[in-house]
Amino acid sequence: MLRGTDELTVRTAIDTADPLPGTAGFGGRLTHPEHGPTIVRDVLGRQPLFYEAAAGTSSPESASIAFDPTALADPVSFAAGSIATAENGTEQRWSLPEPEVRPERDAIEDLAAAIEDTLRSIDPDRVAVAFSGGVDSALVATGFEDAPCYVAGFPGSHDIEAASEAASLMHRELRVVELSHDDLIEAVPRLAQAIGRTNPMDIAIALPLFLAAEAAADDGYDRLVLGQGADELFGGYAKHVEPADDHRVDATTVRGAVREILRTLPDQLERDVLALGAVDVEPVTPYLHDRVVASALRLPPSLLATPTERKIALRQIAAETLPDRIATADKKAVQYGTYVSRELDRLARQNGFKRRMDDHVGQYIRSLCA
Repeated sequence: MLRGTDELTVRTAIDTADPLPGTAGFGGRLTHPEHGPTIVRDVLGRQPLFYEAAAGTSSPESASIAFDPTALADPVSFAAGSIATAENGTEQRWSLPEPEVRPERDAIEDLAAAIEDTLRSIDPDRVAVAFSGGVDSALVATGFEDAPCYVAGFPGSHDIEAASEAASLMHRELRVVELSHDDLIEAVPRLAQAIGRTNPMDIAIALPLFLAAEAAADDGYDRLVLGQGADELFGGYAKHVEPADDHRVDATTVRGAVREILRTLPDQLERDVLALGAVDVEPVTPYLHDRVVASALRLPPSLLATPTERKIALRQIAAETLPDRIATADKKAVQYGTYVSRELDRLARQNGFKRRMDDHVGQYIRSLCA
């Protein structure tokens, strides 16, 4: 019961405490020669893993674990980077490494090679691309020239317009999933059940991905390439820019902010992997392969974020293969760029959940799920 890689790779990673052993994430249960039955989840939580709250993980051999929380009565998320063994219980085994900064030229070349090698290593069979027209999704799309691109959003939304322009510039097939209020009303309960969450932010972020994946599945594709992780790894957030003066992060340096924000990925990945799994689609996340993560962690601050530019290294790499308009484009967060957040708010108010009410959108979402 192990997903993501083979048992030998994980056993070696346990013995060496190597957090980035060359995988795209792993999780599950295996037998270790020294520790016996062992429960594991990789350092970035790329494979969601849950255990039954009542039983716990003190007995890894018989513990009830699952990749889908709906398979358990009272699921608890197994912590990323942890292992559970009979003799030691649950312990943190892996943490993100702190490699030395590389010179700019070397860092760029190393990252470009890591991204290219990763894209080449992925089987293109039955693959589609989640495409918003931004640099993140456009760059990974170059690795899958024959794959159709999908964008979901309300008519006239920023993401549909940006994706349409970028697909035209790249001469790519774009399949637009135009959303309506009826689509949201129908999809919200299914999505909430799959991810186990009803808060407006998680629902608004996951809905466009969920509906784009469903459209791709209807067309016969069961793997969806995502640009996930790019903002966290390459300095894409405003709070990366001047962290010492930003109350949203504890870090005081750009590289420190990257590491801090990376630690939020397991929660996000759990949501998105479960959302896609609900429509029988597997996410493919090239930026989150160990080799790319390792290269990104060596980037100097000057290639991450400055007061005038973000994701500097990634944009420089993208400029080698993408039109400048795409490589330099700014993009709205998915919940805003697709208008999903706006329209959930509109639906809530139309159904009597006014803004003066506490968590009015959340109350509306929960009413749909009742």
